[in-house]
Amino acid sequence: MKKALVAGATGLIGHHLMEELLHSGLYDEVRVLSRRESGFIDETIVKERVIDFDELHKHADMFRGIDDVFVCLGTTMKKAKTRKRFMKVDFKYPLKIAELAKEKHVKRFLIVSSIGSNREATFFYSRVKGKLEEALVSLQLPSLHIFRPSLLVGKRKEFRLGEKTAEFAFKPLSIFLVGPYGKYKPIKATHLAKAMFALAQEDSSGVHLYESDRIQQLGRVLTQDHSRRRKYDSEV
Repeated sequence: MKKALVAGATGLIGHHLMEELLHSGLYDEVRVLSRRESGFIDETIVKERVIDFDELHKHADMFRGIDDVFVCLGTTMKKAKTRKRFMKVDFKYPLKIAELAKEKHVKRFLIVSSIGSNREATFFYSRVKGKLEEALVSLQLPSLHIFRPSLLVGKRKEFRLGEKTAEFAFKPLSIFLVGPYGKYKPIKATHLAKAMFALAQEDSSGVHLYESDRIQQLGRVLTQDHSRRRKYDSEV
């Protein structure tokens, strides 16, 4: 049995990831760091701590004995309101989590980044994600997995007008996004969560980058496999 830590369990990806972890039977403990209660009430497995992420250093004990750290933190410029606040959520906090993970000898570190991440990008959002990826690689973590999804689709607890508008705009265009443009297709949050969970079960070292089309392909296969297993179990 393993132990995991999740940062960002209240978000779209984090919520689906928590379900994967709790239903897998592979983890006897899932620790959660969150700004507010996640709603996952299972005292036998879930150990949740509501914290101020500006004081992450005070919660280093949460990383002790952890096998897999999953970081699903992220905000938008509209919600953050300032670049400084955005940098905190999407750069400072994930990097500090990675530093604590390394300090406590965590085996695997898995994080959600974004398509187009590049420290030289024109868009501020993509530059921040690129700088974070570069900083994480420089830490030389034992096993680093970076996921670069395109537009995420799924039912969020909070309504994001910009994302919903983009989702409706991309739907009719998706059939034209093939070949090298396939990675720009919107991706289901459930597929990303399944891919993150599955890759955390592999004994791999070094740096691994997953573009959106690869994530989507893996998530789709895992979803189909799960559906076949459920059908088989119901028939036996």
